Amino acid sequence: MRVDPLADLQPLIRRVYAYVAYRIGDGPDAEDVTSETFERALRYRESYDPRRGDPASWLIGIARRCIARHFAERPEVTAEVPEHAAPGDLTEDTERRLDLAQALMVLDERERELVALRFGADLTARQIGELLGLRPNTVEVALHRALGRLRAVVENGQPARAGGSAPSLDAST
Repeated sequence: MRVDPLADLQPLIRRVYAYVAYRIGDGPDAEDVTSETFERALRYRESYDPRRGDPASWLIGIARRCIARHFAERPEVTAEVPEHAAPGDLTEDTERRLDLAQALMVLDERERELVALRFGADLTARQIGELLGLRPNTVEVALHRALGRLRAVVENGQPARAGGSAPSLDAST
C-alpha cells in the first residue's frame, strides 16, 4: 500500500509557503513558487518514499529546487507601489523587517538556509538533517551559532566573531 504524501494538504501548503516566503519574501512570487512546488509534487507523488522522510521534508526539498530555479530566472526588480497600505504601524513594521533582512545578510548562505528551514518551514533538526544529509546534532550546532550571530547583530548592530562568545539562542524553539 502506497502512502499518499499529499493526503493532508492544508498544513503542508502553509509550511511550504512559510518556507518559500522566508527565502524569497511573501507575495505573488512566493505563491508562484509554492504552486510550482505542489505541481511538481503531484507529478512525482509516486516517487515519494516515506523511509526517506516525512511529506513536509519531501516537499521542502522540491521547494528548494523551485527557489533555485526562481532565482536563476529572476527578472530585473522594479519598484512597485502597493495598492493598499498594510495594517498596523507601517513604519515600525518596515523598519523591523529591514533590520532583520540586513541582519540576515551577515549570515552566509548555508546559515540563512538553515534558519529558513527551521523557522520558515518549521522543520525539526532531524528533518533538516535528513533533507541536507547532515546529522541532527550538526544542524543544531550550526543553527545555534547562526542564531547567536543573528542575535548579536540585532541587539548590538555588530556581528559576533567566529569563535567569540555570541549570545545563545535555543534552536529547538
